[in-house]
Amino acid sequence: MKHRFVLLAAAALLCASAQAKVSLPSFFSDNMVLQHSCDAAIWGTTDKGAVKVTVDPSWTKKKFTVTASADGKWMMRIPTPGPGGPYTIRFSDGDKCSIDNVLIGEVWYCSGQSNMEMPMKGFRAQPVEGASKYIIGAKPSKPLRMCTIGRKVSTVPVEESKGSWKENTPEAVAGTSATAYFFATMLQEALEVPVGILICEWGGSTIEAWIKRDILESQFAGEFDLKFLDENAIPEKKAHHAPTAIFNGMVSPLIPFTFKGILWYQGESNRHREEQYTRLQPAYVKMMRELFENPDAPFYFVQIAPYKYGGGDRASSGYFYEAQEKTLSLIPNSGMAATVDIGEYGTIHPCKKQQVGERLAMLALAKTYGFAGFEAESPSFKSAAFENGKAVVSFNVSDMGLSPMGQDLTGFELAGEDRVFHPATGMVKDRVCVEVSSPEVPNPVAVRYCFKNWCVGTLYNCYGLPVLPFRSDDWEREK
Repeated sequence: MKHRFVLLAAAALLCASAQAKVSLPSFFSDNMVLQHSCDAAIWGTTDKGAVKVTVDPSWTKKKFTVTASADGKWMMRIPTPGPGGPYTIRFSDGDKCSIDNVLIGEVWYCSGQSNMEMPMKGFRAQPVEGASKYIIGAKPSKPLRMCTIGRKVSTVPVEESKGSWKENTPEAVAGTSATAYFFATMLQEALEVPVGILICEWGGSTIEAWIKRDILESQFAGEFDLKFLDENAIPEKKAHHAPTAIFNGMVSPLIPFTFKGILWYQGESNRHREEQYTRLQPAYVKMMRELFENPDAPFYFVQIAPYKYGGGDRASSGYFYEAQEKTLSLIPNSGMAATVDIGEYGTIHPCKKQQVGERLAMLALAKTYGFAGFEAESPSFKSAAFENGKAVVSFNVSDMGLSPMGQDLTGFELAGEDRVFHPATGMVKDRVCVEVSSPEVPNPVAVRYCFKNWCVGTLYNCYGLPVLPFRSDDWEREK
C-alpha cells in the first residue's frame, strides 16, 4: 500500500535544535516508546527536498539514510532491538535534531468512545475506583509511557495531528485513559519491559466515524449518508457521529505507526444497530490491520456494560451483547473482555475501570504473549435442556469450572410457551452446568441470562471472569 506521510508546521517541531530543518510527526517525540524487535516505521519532512535524510539511533552503530521526495517527504523503517532504553535518535539533512529518552518495548493502540476516554482522574462526579494510589504513586522510573492524540474531524484525510509522549508522572497519569493505563500497568509488570499506549478516543463516537470512506461506500453502500463529505461540511452537532470524519482527522495521520496490537472500547453509540455492528466491527479491524501493515495484530475489545438506558428491563442491550460476541468468530486473533458484573445503573461510565483494563491484559498475556496457568476468556453459553420444570444450562468453560458453588444466582430468566420472561434462580450443579428454575414458569422453553439493559452478573469462572450474557431462544427481537 502507499505509505502516508505527515507534514507539520514549523511551530510543531519536536527536534532539539531551533535551526533543524527535519520535522517529525508530533507523536515522534521525547519519551516515546517504539515497538521492539521489528522494522519500525519513522517518517517526516525536510524543507530542502530531494536530499538525503540520515537517521542515527543510539542502540546501533549503523546509520540509515533515505532520499526525501521533491516536496520533502521521507519515510523509512529501522530495525529495533529487544526491550530496553533509554535511547536517542538523531536526524540530519545537513542540519541536526534528535528525540531523547526513547524506550523500546511493547506499544498498544487504544481507541473507542467515552469509556476508553475516561481518565484516571475520572469525569465530574464520576470517579475511577482505586485510581488515586496509581496517580500518587506514579514515577518516571517506571517504564510506562502514554500519548493521547488530539481530537479532530475532517471531510478528507489529513496529515497533521497533535499529541506527544509523556512519562509516568502523577499529572500525566491523571489525564490518561484509565482502561488503557490499567491494561498497560498489568502488562508492564508481567512482562517486565517498557510499555507504551497510543490513545485515540472520542466520547460518544460511532464506529462508522472511525472507518475509511471507500470501505463505507463499497461494503455498506446506501447505509450511510456521505454527501456532507463532498460538500466539505461536517455537521456541527454530533460531528463525532459523522461517518469517516474521525478516521480522516485522527487515524489517517498515524498511518503507518508500528504497534503490537489494538484495544477497542466502543459500542454504546451503535447499540440499536446490532446486526450492522456485526459487519462494521470486522470491517474496522480488517482496515486497521491493512493500513498499519500489521495483518495479525491482536484485537481485544470490551463488551459494553449494563446501564439503565431507556429502561433497565428492556432487552436492547442484550441483543447488542450478542452481536459483540458474534464478532469474535468473524475477527481472527480477537478477544472480548466482559463487563456484565461491573456496570452502574445511573451512569454509563462505570467506575471499575481497573477490572476492565486487567481483563484486557489477561487476554493479551494469554493469547499474545503465551502466559499460562489462568483462564483469560469468559465462559460462554453452550446449550440448554429443559426437563422437570427446570433449565439445565451448559457452558464453555475450563476444567476449573464455574463459581460460586452452593449459592442462589440472580440474573437468570425463564419463559414458557407464552414467551413471557420471569426472574429465575440459578445454582451451579457441577463444573460446567447451572440449573435454573422459577415458580412462575412451571414448564420453561427458553432461558436467558443478563440479557437486558440493566443487570448484575453473578456467575463466574474460577479466575473472576463473568459468564457472558446469553439467550437460548432465537425469538424475534423485541421492539
